[in-house]
Amino acid sequence: MKNNKSPDEKLNPKLLKIALIMVLGIFAPALDSTIVNVAIKTISAELHSSISIVQWVTTAYILSLGIAVPFAGWLDNRFSVKKVYITALVIFFLGSVLASLAWNIESLIVFRIVQGIGAGIMLPTLQTTLIQYSGGQKLGSLMAILGIPTLIIPILGPVLGGFLVNNLPWRVLFYVNIPICIIALLLSLKLPKIDPINSKQPLDSVGILLLSGAFIFLIFGISKMRSALGFTSMGVFIPIIAGVVCVIYFVMYSLKTKNECVIDVRLFALKSFSSSSLLLFVSGFITTGTLFILPLFFQQVRNETALAAGLMLAPQGVGMLLTRGAAGKLTDQIGARFVVMVSLIIAAIGTLPFIFATDKTTSVFLILALLVRGAGLGGFSIPIMASVYDGLAKSQISHGTIATRILQQIGGASGTAILAILFQHYISLGDSFENIINAYNRIFIVSICFTLFSIIPALFLPLKKY
Repeated sequence: MKNNKSPDEKLNPKLLKIALIMVLGIFAPALDSTIVNVAIKTISAELHSSISIVQWVTTAYILSLGIAVPFAGWLDNRFSVKKVYITALVIFFLGSVLASLAWNIESLIVFRIVQGIGAGIMLPTLQTTLIQYSGGQKLGSLMAILGIPTLIIPILGPVLGGFLVNNLPWRVLFYVNIPICIIALLLSLKLPKIDPINSKQPLDSVGILLLSGAFIFLIFGISKMRSALGFTSMGVFIPIIAGVVCVIYFVMYSLKTKNECVIDVRLFALKSFSSSSLLLFVSGFITTGTLFILPLFFQQVRNETALAAGLMLAPQGVGMLLTRGAAGKLTDQIGARFVVMVSLIIAAIGTLPFIFATDKTTSVFLILALLVRGAGLGGFSIPIMASVYDGLAKSQISHGTIATRILQQIGGASGTAILAILFQHYISLGDSFENIINAYNRIFIVSICFTLFSIIPALFLPLKKY
């Protein structure tokens, strides 16, 4: 999308109001996905279920979220995005209430699926709505607002999750969502109505079936990699191959169909879109995968409690908070390329101390390192998301949103799984405490390698002003 206005102009006050109201709504699913993970062991004990079964509390949520994402694109084009957003928020609210009342592990998993459906529709709808309403103006600043939850959640989530699990019943984790959803619903009623782009657009059932199948198979296979410790297990190999086949068929279908497809794969011919998409996928290794390892490092090497580990991670969130505003403004002024490249280098520098860290490394040094790492993470995510929409027509916005949401989910799952597999491999090399430290050091080297690799696709991001 083109922006002909000066990058120094302030964000439209009406757009700012819409953004803040809608962003409040996504606090609930963003916080929920962070704090529920820390309660897996507690839920397992209280619902008398094995860890392997309880993991489906998280897996089912991710899968249902991914299935809902393609539907969101059609819903946003077909109906009023205000109604779609409010409906999705209600679904997530109901799922949270029911999850807090779950009587066994099976019912909890079902209610987490309901939550995932609501979240899967809500998140793309928020993004699509704001991009459409802005007309492509001030995308960097707009993405900074959209990223507010990712600023606060890394600080609040681990601390709140650790505190609740240590002091209160696990059901309280779902109570947290209820007041947020109620306030967000009341405020959402004040959102202006935005007319649908194509009120007669038919549902692309074939495309959604192929895309959902690809997502389910890939995420399921990738999640199994962590327990199977590799790709060669049939439980991993078959679903991943099935997912790849679905992707191939979807690409062929998208290129041949004369109807409106859920994702127009021709978008990947755009340099800014394809490079941004690759960066979003790799960011799963840099952010999600490393965030999976960091709390374990503090607990296993530094002998910290879950709450203390969460507090140790807070500086990373503070670092993100300090740079995101500036990153958004710089992206509006000079484009995404140099902002992303410099931010990636800063993130790598902030991760570097962890390849030498031991149980004797001073906490202050690690806190400062996480602050620097967070500053880098906060700086590259905004311009990447802004450049996704560079050159897209209004009718293509939902396509871009769906593609990037799916790539982020698969990238995050892949990053976590691959780093977990490598970690288990390094751990298996010896039983000593020193070997455990070395295993973590090596994982952080891998994280730095992915960070520096990301500079290559960043070279193809746009330089022009939005």
